[in-house]
Amino acid sequence: MASSDKGRSGTGRALYGFDAGVAHPARIYDYWLGGKDNFEADRIAGEETIAAYPAIRASARANRAFLARTVRYLAAEAGIRQFLDIGTGLPTASNTHEVAQSVAPDSRVVYVDNDPLVLSHARALLTSSPEGITDYLDADLRDTDAILAQAAGTLDFTQPVAVMLLAILHYIPDLAEAQRIVARLITAIPAGDIAAEEMAEMIRRMNEYLAEGNHVGRPRELVGQFFAGLELLEPGVVKVTQWRPESEVEAAGPTSLWGGVGRKR
Repeated sequence: MASSDKGRSGTGRALYGFDAGVAHPARIYDYWLGGKDNFEADRIAGEETIAAYPAIRASARANRAFLARTVRYLAAEAGIRQFLDIGTGLPTASNTHEVAQSVAPDSRVVYVDNDPLVLSHARALLTSSPEGITDYLDADLRDTDAILAQAAGTLDFTQPVAVMLLAILHYIPDLAEAQRIVARLITAIPAGDIAAEEMAEMIRRMNEYLAEGNHVGRPRELVGQFFAGLELLEPGVVKVTQWRPESEVEAAGPTSLWGGVGRKR
């Protein structure tokens, strides 16, 4: 699942309305990355955190690299063409739409943040490919229904959507609230499957030749239910090529099957 570059915003206009004298997560993150779109309050907060945890700069860079890898995988391997990136942060290298549209130019991306500076920079710098769409919403992560309603103007929620929540949920201190936010977002998107259209056609053709015509395809969610009452070993229910593969080549291989290993306690 995905969340965006980030460290930062989308978490409360009441807390983070534009005020250069008050540090904002998005601008602190920009400072950690060596950016220039930050103010004295952000730099002070950034230095204080660096003093406590010097590796925070490297951690911020690692988060950006993770974003790029996951978006590239989703676009290239999983066939995702829609991305809802909540907590966008200030534009930097390898932004979500840049990575996704480098793989699939027709990708649609909706960025969500609540810092006016972030949104101003996003509109100026994060331009879509001609084939795709990039949109921006001024919204608070906790206004989940409003985000989904507005994003529906660009994204088709009857089709797969990657919801990205990178380095943002830790700005929702109440665990139950954070869990409700994620659950609400998940209910808005359809269950994923492996190459759904191709699998449906394959099954249709197979059943034309089977005596009982009883071949069915089940999405990951339903396969996972077969493990009820068992301890599901890591990495859980995944494509069979991705269950503890011996190489990256094996992990990237084609498959039509979900699989997992459960242990009875």
